[in-house]
Amino acid sequence: MRRLIRFACTGDTLFGTLDEAPGKTGLLIVSGGNEIRIGAHRGMALLAERLAARGIPVLRFDRRGIGDSTGTNGGFLTSGPDIGCAAATFSAEAGIERLVGFGNCDAATALALFGATAGIDRLILANPWVIEETDALPPAAAIRARYAEKLKDPREWLRLARGGVNLSKLAGGLAKVAQSKPEAAESLAARLRAALAASRIDTTILLAARDTTAIAFRDGWDGPVALCDTDSHSFAHSSDAAWLEAQIFSAVTRV
Repeated sequence: MRRLIRFACTGDTLFGTLDEAPGKTGLLIVSGGNEIRIGAHRGMALLAERLAARGIPVLRFDRRGIGDSTGTNGGFLTSGPDIGCAAATFSAEAGIERLVGFGNCDAATALALFGATAGIDRLILANPWVIEETDALPPAAAIRARYAEKLKDPREWLRLARGGVNLSKLAGGLAKVAQSKPEAAESLAARLRAALAASRIDTTILLAARDTTAIAFRDGWDGPVALCDTDSHSFAHSSDAAWLEAQIFSAVTRV
């Protein structure tokens, strides 16, 4: 059964959708970016429905200033109270004994930073966001990966010979790769890695192999990951969605 709930958070009212199920391990889905709780292409709503049918209760919610919830949208770095209030409400409403948090993109980063404080027992992080860029180009790691892929393709060499490649864009990308600076200790990537290193929470990391955000994260991460052979950041293809559901179900039900 699916029902709407509302709960308080620092003086504001957050709205969520609870897919009820008999299990005592619940999945809290945290939305990324400025997405409402339904998710891109209704992906999170469909995922919640399928997991609930398999016995896992699932709560999705809109953080402050997003969707139906009141308040000011301060971005994912201010979402600690939202995650904490949602976790407490979920446990109370559904009788949850063990709580698993799942998020994609900056929601994954938020869970890594704030999940322990929220009382979450296990984390599933998809394509964690670590990009802090000041120009319109992709991060250097993604540019390197893309050029390495192109150099293996004879058709790309033919395009270059025929003048089909934007040389200005190519030069800009090469310059960015060449000028990559050492990572600052206070950077988002450094903060995320420090949080993961310090955490005692069992954490599963899922990456879309050819997604720019995932490539940027993997460039500075040497821990274990599970890779989905896709370029879809939101796991939008039907095979991607099936892979994501299988990975989440396995992580949630693992003893």
